[in-house]
Amino acid sequence: MYLAASTLRISATTNPDLFEKRTRQEQMAGLMATSLRNPRGSIALLKKPSQPLGKFALPSLGLKWRSPVTKAIATPVNIIASVPGFVQLAEPVPVEVSLMDVVKSLPKEVFEIDEFKAWKTVAITISALAAGYAALAVAPWYLYPVVYMYLGTAVTGLFVVGHDCGHNSFSKSQLVNDVVGTIMMAPLIYPFEPWRIKHNIHHAHTNKLIMDTAWQPFRPHQFDRAGPFTKAVMKAAMGPLWWVASVGHWLLWHFDLSKFRTQDLPKVKVSLVAVLAFTLVVLLPLLITQGPIGFIKWWLLPWLGFHFWMSTFTLVHHTAPHIPFKQNREWNVVEAQLNGTVHCDYPAWVEILCHDISVHIPHHVSTRIPSYNLRKAYASIQKNWDKYLNKAVFGIPLISTIINECNLFDAEQKKWIKFEKAARQLQSSGGKPSSASNDSTCLN
Repeated sequence: MYLAASTLRISATTNPDLFEKRTRQEQMAGLMATSLRNPRGSIALLKKPSQPLGKFALPSLGLKWRSPVTKAIATPVNIIASVPGFVQLAEPVPVEVSLMDVVKSLPKEVFEIDEFKAWKTVAITISALAAGYAALAVAPWYLYPVVYMYLGTAVTGLFVVGHDCGHNSFSKSQLVNDVVGTIMMAPLIYPFEPWRIKHNIHHAHTNKLIMDTAWQPFRPHQFDRAGPFTKAVMKAAMGPLWWVASVGHWLLWHFDLSKFRTQDLPKVKVSLVAVLAFTLVVLLPLLITQGPIGFIKWWLLPWLGFHFWMSTFTLVHHTAPHIPFKQNREWNVVEAQLNGTVHCDYPAWVEILCHDISVHIPHHVSTRIPSYNLRKAYASIQKNWDKYLNKAVFGIPLISTIINECNLFDAEQKKWIKFEKAARQLQSSGGKPSSASNDSTCLN
């Protein structure tokens, strides 16, 4: 549902044959890298001198640069304004750098699977869940918000372990990965194999229009043609209810057999049976014996806490006013994975319970890296590629920036724009009333 206002204007003179060749090469590099082994901080955004500092309008910067499929020239820019929540804005990746260059720069040990460390993540999650549910059993009602904040985060650990299994980075055994992933995700009613298939597509097409399965941004024509109810849903999903957006994604992508290839159906059905079994063996008896209130207390609220982090991680790690979705013809794998993924610092307790899934850039550089090696991989990436990284700090300033600035993505202008046409005009005129047509959807 998201992504991002481009701070660059691309001027391309493209050879179609070369274009196709380079695109295929970059896609192959991405597939190799992702499927081997079967008020804190501000960033620099550029503004016109006439605009006061501190505003969020994102004008065209008069910049031209060269991507792997374009020919252009970088030129200097003017004045800097801050965007709350970000501590570093990445520079464009040079044309000669490939994703495989980044992968090869990583220490070999970050790719090594340590069975003890893998099972340690399972032990941490189970222990954290036990402690959380014990606290829920004895805590007075007025401490419930604190308990659920902790418990929802601990539940997220189940998904992260399953996430490693889905990338075959939990165990050297495919069978162990499949079994552990299925078991860990079943309490979340998340079918492991359907998720794995769609998630790997996300890694192969990160921030690519139409293709990325993590989510797609709402587009201006969709919003403008929608009825009042649909518009309200769009505004909520990209606004105050961002934290439940993943519930819709969960329902849409993971239970429809028609979305999967015939050869994938046997494993998909096993995952669906596992989810159904958990529902019948655990959730249904819970509902019968504890009633609706008990069901909400013991399962639904922790599950919603998990979806808070599921939605937040996806939003924060792939959405920013300066990170655009791209068409297939202009998409570049190293830009998408290195530039198009945001590193965000969260409170330490969140990172511990979620097994460092927030250290997200190395995970997009190579999914072969187990969760317990992500920090070491990130330290290496910082050492060798730091200026190409986008960095943020989780908090109200960051979330406010994203939900206020990243409403609709205009693919033609490669920019985020506002929901309302009047606000789009105001953005286009740099905050001054404009006489332009009401149909304007550009940020100039």
